[in-house]
Amino acid sequence: MITAGATSGPGAPVPGRRRALPSACYPGAPPMRCSLDHGRRAARVAFLVAVLVLIAQACVTGRPPAPGPTSPAARRPEPTPSPPCADRAFARLSEAQRLGQLFLVGQTLPDPAAAGIVAAVQAGHVGGVVLGGTGWSSAAGVQRSVQQLQALASPEATGGVRFFVSGNQEGGRPGSLQAFYGPGFSAIPSALSQGTMDPARLQQDAATWGAELHAAGVNLDLAPVMDTVPAELAATNAPIGGLDREYGHDPTTVAAHGSAFVRGMGSAGVATTVKHFPGLGRVSGNTDFTPRVVDTVTARHDPYLEPFRAGIAAGAGFVMVSLATYTRIDPANPAVFSPAVIQQLLRGDLGFRGVVMSDDLGAAAAVRDVPVAERALRFLAAGGDLILTMRPADVLPMEQALRARMDSDPAFHDRVEESVHRVLAAKADMGLLPGCTARGTSSS
Repeated sequence: MITAGATSGPGAPVPGRRRALPSACYPGAPPMRCSLDHGRRAARVAFLVAVLVLIAQACVTGRPPAPGPTSPAARRPEPTPSPPCADRAFARLSEAQRLGQLFLVGQTLPDPAAAGIVAAVQAGHVGGVVLGGTGWSSAAGVQRSVQQLQALASPEATGGVRFFVSGNQEGGRPGSLQAFYGPGFSAIPSALSQGTMDPARLQQDAATWGAELHAAGVNLDLAPVMDTVPAELAATNAPIGGLDREYGHDPTTVAAHGSAFVRGMGSAGVATTVKHFPGLGRVSGNTDFTPRVVDTVTARHDPYLEPFRAGIAAGAGFVMVSLATYTRIDPANPAVFSPAVIQQLLRGDLGFRGVVMSDDLGAAAAVRDVPVAERALRFLAAGGDLILTMRPADVLPMEQALRARMDSDPAFHDRVEESVHRVLAAKADMGLLPGCTARGTSSS
């Protein structure tokens, strides 16, 4: 868990609002997940149809059909459909650049060079940043920093692929739970206060907040929090309830308001991250500061998972996995290192096809006993995609470990490349790949 003016009126228009279109691959949600496979699937179907025709002809005549003007064997094969934008970007990247796309790195100072980001981009080819700390106190200042950052996305460093620029814009404490504040940003109430609003009004306000982020160059919000905190635990729940980060004290309220937040941000062209899967609402310790946080309640098919399902259905393209251990799901591993949590529960039961992001694998106390390089290996092996670390110095040892495992383990090599494809598909949808337009949005 990363913690570090007035809202608009109902019905207020939002300049530059972008409308997401539904996806045939994931009904009811904006297109995010399935662009990689569509063309190749169509080609495979066409090939199988041609084979079946040949077999049918052979069965009728007793011999294979002779090549002729209408025979598939005589015609030139149909050209393979052009690969989607993400596949073309993948093909252009070196292996080092591909690995860099799997990192979201903390930037705690406005100057990317002073924050260690320039070195992480040039040497580690990282593909995204988290703007953390308390220095993001005006929209103009954020915009300047983002422009400096995006200028680093050179052919040599990232293959021209632009960056995820993210932060915690949940609402509440400025400089922590509202990372971006001051002139150019509305004062956003805490999630607990947002949970008392009508969801339609919350969606309108979230669209305004998203438009402010979009104008400043922030394209990924590490929100909303979909953890449900029972009322009787609110005072003792350090990571969520103690900070008023929950939308309410029952899954129905959390699902309705968190989903409204997702839809509002999405309409402004800002991607969202539902967190902290499968929930931190029934623990006591904060994984940022507590070495071992354990949930003994949450189980598969738990009603407290419903807000995450609702957020995904509303269009959230990212899910952040928590660092707590869930003894009724996988007692041996924290969620972030658990195939049961990521592959069985999130991918399987909830059907999530987007980007699985870790919580902080750098500075958090919950992973302090795990060697730095091993954190990246275990997360990707469990099925995760995007490694978040607030410490830029972690990138090189993590990448070195990943390359070594990929060289010796073909299955792990394929697993890592699957994540690269998924991250690039998300960037294609967000208009961050060279020569590509954001899907489901009007050009600007």
